[in-house]
Amino acid sequence: MSEERRRDPVYRTVTRVTAYLLSPLACLVAPGRARVTACRWALSLRFPAESLDGLRPEARAAFEAARTRALWRHGELIGLTSGFRTAARQATLYAEEVRRSGSVAAARRWVLPPGESRHVAGTAMDVRPTEGARWLEEHGGRHGLYRMYDNEWWHFEYCPDGPPVRLPHPGVVAG
Repeated sequence: MSEERRRDPVYRTVTRVTAYLLSPLACLVAPGRARVTACRWALSLRFPAESLDGLRPEARAAFEAARTRALWRHGELIGLTSGFRTAARQATLYAEEVRRSGSVAAARRWVLPPGESRHVAGTAMDVRPTEGARWLEEHGGRHGLYRMYDNEWWHFEYCPDGPPVRLPHPGVVAG
């Protein structure tokens, strides 16, 4: 994983303070879910382009619970760079990677076809920043979220039945 950028501690602090400041309003709007709501609002300001739409409800709930715990208990931010993808979008990404890398085998080290991608199923999440991914790798199992591949520090999947075998890259089939 890459090193922390100089501005990351500032982003963490500002986002956490924002969540604290939004907490009273969140108590009024969502009694009993104020921490989750304030966290959601603060992180939406930090990561305005992210979308949790399309994630399966249980995967989304697990991800929101994990990032809420990360923010409130440890001061870590977890943003989503990519969650659910349509089969068409996944097919485009796969075709682009085949063209870029020059072969299907090379492409499968980074991108899977739609029928094999858990993004299409709504249970895979690519997260950021690296510190958030580290936190999720250490604590995500409590929420059924696990890092799947050695070569992708950002890719996590919802696996409620426990930790899967981590693979070197997406193109390896678990045996």
